[in-house]
Amino acid sequence: MTSAADGGGEGRLPETESDQAATIARLLPGTNIHEQTFLATDYLNHFNEIIMLLDILPDMPDCLEEAMAWMPKSYPDHFRESGFSDKELAILAYEHCPPRYRAPFDRTIEQMDELVASGLTELERVRGEGHDELFALTAHNLSRNLQRLMDVAAAVIHGSEPTIEQTEIDRIMAV
Repeated sequence: MTSAADGGGEGRLPETESDQAATIARLLPGTNIHEQTFLATDYLNHFNEIIMLLDILPDMPDCLEEAMAWMPKSYPDHFRESGFSDKELAILAYEHCPPRYRAPFDRTIEQMDELVASGLTELERVRGEGHDELFALTAHNLSRNLQRLMDVAAAVIHGSEPTIEQTEIDRIMAV
């Protein structure tokens, strides 16, 4: 980080966590990083990729191989590999994200990663058995359930407390 991002002292952030958070918060206005949560919606583009693939699978089942190549990517890794203009700040802000947002955000992302993995395995199985209608329905349901969890992650990024009940999460994960 530059000296503007380090609180003015020799390339480092201030010593205390609250001072570090305050320094980071001063850098967020004018960026695409939420000033309250320290999170950026740009990360969700990673999940938009798999949702788009899932949405075309009913009409283009041969794209399953491309969908199977999708891999989970951590928040920091996403930004390290992106062209996001404030990627270093996004990673630093995430490291100092208030726990009331970080815990539900990370939990939701874990659930999304698990849903994609189990859903793609199921799609591969159904396609291998030649059940075209079930394949299309499974791809559609997986896409919709993943979108529902992505909506929860977006709400957390924008400062909302998670609004999805555990029973609904369990239902989504069981599909």
